[in-house]
Order: sequence, then structure tokens, then C-alpha cells
Amino acid sequence: MKTIFVVSDGTGGTARRALDAALTQFPEAATDIQVRSDLHDADQVAAVARDAAARCAVVVHTLVSHELRAELLRECRSHDVPTLDLMGPLLERLSIELAASPAELPGLFHQLNEDYFRRIEAMDFAIRHDDGQRTEELGLADIVLVGVSRTFKTPLSVYLATKGWLVANVPLVLDLPPPPELLVVPPERVVALKTEAHRLAALRRVRAEHLGYALGDYDDPRHVRRELDYALGLYARNPGWAVVDVTGKPIEEISGEILTLRGRR
Repeated sequence: MKTIFVVSDGTGGTARRALDAALTQFPEAATDIQVRSDLHDADQVAAVARDAAARCAVVVHTLVSHELRAELLRECRSHDVPTLDLMGPLLERLSIELAASPAELPGLFHQLNEDYFRRIEAMDFAIRHDDGQRTEELGLADIVLVGVSRTFKTPLSVYLATKGWLVANVPLVLDLPPPPELLVVPPERVVALKTEAHRLAALRRVRAEHLGYALGDYDDPRHVRRELDYALGLYARNPGWAVVDVTGKPIEEISGEILTLRGRR
């Protein structure tokens, strides 16, 4: 059985996948794959070379650092260990073709993938927990937005989700108690939204006109004021909640304020 060391200054996932793909062409070959990941200095490289020599192993590596690649080559040559560099030639060729230098940041591809899937997960979470849905799962959220209708809860949830945050939002309705699950969420995760009554009434009037039919007292200024007073009373009874005024602000500015208040920037 031949031992093959997969060596990387990242997770080793890229080298392992490439090696697995190549080994499918040798179905009868018996191999023992050993992963050596997160190499960051010359001492670690030397230790891998000595270990590979003791096991009569072949080293396959995807080191993105030029210095570590050179050090591994020197150490393996001194111990008569065969090496196969999967990353170096590709980086060098791309440097010529793109007229640019590589970043040489280990694990960058893995990190980008993690960030991408985190955003997808966050978007799905925001949709499934929009407008008071699944309140039994509020404890899973990074941020819980609360406010009366038309205080931008949904667009804020979606925008923050694009940044990777798990956001739920809960509407407040006049004379109806909030869901009990909201009151047990750690207060540092809750952001309460407020606005000026006349601006909110105007927004609701535009919505009613857009829908083409009357919405009762939904856009009546007196009713709007009562709703806001009800919400502000709830906020006062929960002093641990951050309160953000959304009046006349774009979504990006409100989101930045939320993240700043919560120390999440």
C-alpha cells in the first residue's frame, strides 16, 4: 500500500478532491491518504517531510504560499521524498496571463464558499421567519426586528440576510399582546423600530392607493398614533431592546445603525 500525504496551508480539501479524482483512474491501487493541513511555518513543513520519509510516502500539496512551497521542496529533496505541486504551476501561469500577483491567502476558496452558503441560509431564514412566522424559532435568530406595519421590517430582514445575519421580524398589532416567544429572546438580539406618525400614515396611504381599496383605519393618523404609542410602551417595558428610528432613512443607513448598536459591524 502506497502512502500519500495531502499537504496544505488551508483545509486540504482542494488537494484531496483532485487526488481522489485522479485515483479513480487507478482502481486496483491500494493507497493510504494522510492529510496534513494548516501548515504555516518552516518547522511544520520540515516535520511533514521527515514523517513522509519515514513512511516512504509521496507528498501532494496545494500550498499557496511561495515561501512554504519552496521550503517543502527543499525539505522533501533532502529526505528523498517525491513531491507533486498542484497549485504552484497554476498560480505562476495565471500570474503571467492575468498580469497580477496571487493573494497567497490559505483557505480563501473554502472561506468564500462558506460565506456564500451562509448568505443563502440567511435569506431562507428571513423568508421563513417574516411577519411573525415560526415564532417558536425566534431563539435561533441573530437579530429580531419588531415594529408596527410599514416600519421596513421585511426589507431590513432581507438586506441584513444578504450580509449573512439570521433575521426574524415580528409585527406589533394594536391591543394584541406580542408572541410570548419574543419576550424570552435575549434582549440584546431584539431591535425595536419606531417612526413619526405623520410619515407612517403617509406611507400607509400610498400602500392603500396602490392596492386600490380602502384599508379601514389603517392609514388614519389617529389610529397610527395609537399604534405607535402602543409599540413605544412595549419598548419602554423592555429596556434591553435597542430602539432605532427609521423615519426618512434608507435601508442601508438603518441596517448600519442596527449593526452598530449591536456591536456587529
